[in-house]
Amino acid sequence: MTDPDAGTDGERPQRCGYIGLVGRPNVGKSTLLNRLLGMKLSIVSRRPQTTRNSILGVQTRDDTQFIYVDTPGLHGRQKKALNRYLNRSAVTALRDVDVVVMLVEPQRWTDDDELVLEHLRQLDRPVIAVVNKVDLIPHKEELLPFLEELAGRYPFREIIPLSAEKGQNVEPLEEVIRGYLPESVFYFPEEQVTDRSQRFLVAELIREQLMRTLGQEVPYSTSVALEAFEESDRLIRISAVIWVERDGQKAIVIGNGGQQLKRIGQQARRQIEHLVEKKVHLELWVKIREGWADDERAMKSLGYDEN
Repeated sequence: MTDPDAGTDGERPQRCGYIGLVGRPNVGKSTLLNRLLGMKLSIVSRRPQTTRNSILGVQTRDDTQFIYVDTPGLHGRQKKALNRYLNRSAVTALRDVDVVVMLVEPQRWTDDDELVLEHLRQLDRPVIAVVNKVDLIPHKEELLPFLEELAGRYPFREIIPLSAEKGQNVEPLEEVIRGYLPESVFYFPEEQVTDRSQRFLVAELIREQLMRTLGQEVPYSTSVALEAFEESDRLIRISAVIWVERDGQKAIVIGNGGQQLKRIGQQARRQIEHLVEKKVHLELWVKIREGWADDERAMKSLGYDEN
């Protein structure tokens, strides 16, 4: 069978472009990005709004360079400046992409899903719908009514059911995306996998453990900032501050006798060592900055800057 994208010499043209991964919170955007890259780049937890910054993940395969943009989950509740920042960050990231991948969950359509569509209607971009987490549906024929309903909501170019966590049907998605990327030289060196610094990724890994370890509300009032990152041949010494908004939150993060903070540090250190491929000495401190999540100046000082 002849490849319709191949030229007269049998070779496919080189393609490169940006792909925006968008959806409401907790639909699996970061899990899908990590699966597409074949490595862990974006942090993942079961908590909504784990992703707070748009992150580029670069995957170069033969004649194609996929530049994925993982965005914060779009959501209607904007009680604090942090919530408004997350929405602006997601919408801004979509302005310059070549194709959009919208993730939804099977058998479930919410007001936040509709909010995502409202923003997509304002873009002149091809949109592919991904129905994630289909591994949770025991009888796949049960998906058909939802897929038909989804097709009626928006003129998606394709609708692809898959499981990002299990890796089911992810390769066909990649090939579909390729067809919508422009012919172009590569924008990044072939070995580069992200535009983010190692310091940023380290801070994210610490925050991931906060999200996974703490209770329902406290993680959303925490932020992580590195104060020291000293690298030698065999060891990296890292000092980081976990910022919270209130005394009670500080006590929860530290735990009885400091045990909670110790556990968070141990788990984060293992993840960081895997990232940097060196031994790591990690020191964590917990400090209070009242109301930082509703103070745009404080947020900017903590690294939440859209520019």
